Amino acid sequence: MAPTPDTRSERIARLCAETALFMRDHVLSRVSHDLRSPLNAIHSWAYVLERKIDAVDATAQRALGGIRTGVEQQVQLLEALVDKTRVETRTLRIDRAPFALDALIDEATDDVRVALADARAVTLTVQCTPTGATVDGDRERIVQALWLMLMFAVESSAHDGGATLDVSATAASAHFDVKWTAAPQALTDEALPHLLEPFARAQAREPLEVGRAAWVLSLCQRVAEAHGGHFEQQPLTEGETTALVLTLPLAPA
Repeated sequence: MAPTPDTRSERIARLCAETALFMRDHVLSRVSHDLRSPLNAIHSWAYVLERKIDAVDATAQRALGGIRTGVEQQVQLLEALVDKTRVETRTLRIDRAPFALDALIDEATDDVRVALADARAVTLTVQCTPTGATVDGDRERIVQALWLMLMFAVESSAHDGGATLDVSATAASAHFDVKWTAAPQALTDEALPHLLEPFARAQAREPLEVGRAAWVLSLCQRVAEAHGGHFEQQPLTEGETTALVLTLPLAPA
């Protein structure tokens, strides 16, 4: 039975909230990591200076004490504000159960069409034949990841553009390949309708770091890792074909 409009709206709102939650978690993780490295260096150099500075120089000793105190305060803030905030999402909970791969495709694509693709006149095309494959994983999380991949493709497509979802399976893994012609300027074009948060869309226009995806796609990365799979984002280059690829292991035969 097709979902009612209210049910669909609630599900799309939940998908947006999950996307924002895991992007926040990713940003906090980066903040924690990127701040700890220089703090550790400052702390180490303070000990080097301590051995070089005259112990009877009260001013220098007070300066060193201030440096150490400042470092300790910053570390405490990271532990109290960043690390504790990430407790609930540090480990992605996966409720594994075997399910048919083919059954989830329409669910994800229909929600993207209703949420944004129709409003942007972006055509979603599914290219796959029935795989008959069974995935041993968290169906809801995988649907979320697939929805976000398609949503990102729509957000970064020009009006009247198109995106293609290619689904395939081998004996060992399932592959979801979303391809479209990149229009990065569309991400921040306020004349167009949007669903993802402005901050997320703006960050997604920045050059990709090696081996990393845009922050807004953190949920896809986490879902792939939790299932022992792989997620990859290709760069957004104006007018060129780009792709998001999610690979997941299949249930043993």
